[in-house]
Amino acid sequence: VQLVASGGGLVQPGGSLTLSCVASGRNLSALLMAWYRQQPGKKREVVARIEPRGRTEYNDFVQGRFTISRDNAKNTVYLQMNSLKFDDTAEYYCYALNVLTYGHYWGQGIQVTVSS
Repeated sequence: VQLVASGGGLVQPGGSLTLSCVASGRNLSALLMAWYRQQPGKKREVVARIEPRGRTEYNDFVQGRFTISRDNAKNTVYLQMNSLKFDDTAEYYCYALNVLTYGHYWGQGIQVTVSS
C-alpha cells in the first residue's frame, strides 16, 4: 500500500484546511485510516482515525474542530480542519492499518503551519 498525502500549507488562525491522502495497492477496503501529527520536539500523536466501515475517533485536542472522512470509491481519506490554532502547527502524516493482515503504512509528512 502506498499513501500520498496532500493539502498542507500556511493558514491563519481560525482558518480551515483540508488534507487528503490517496491510497493505492491491494485490500484497500480493509484499511483503517488515520492522521497523525508531529510537532517539533514532541512525539507523533494520533489526530483522528476512521475504521473500514466508517466509525471515527478523535484525539481530545480536536475538540470538534476536525472531521475525518473517507471516500472508498476514490481510495481517499480526508481531514477537514476548521478553527485552526497556532498549536495545530505540525507535520501531518497519513497512516493505514490493514485490519486483516496488520500490515501498516505511512505516507509522507506534509507541513501545516498556522500563523498570522
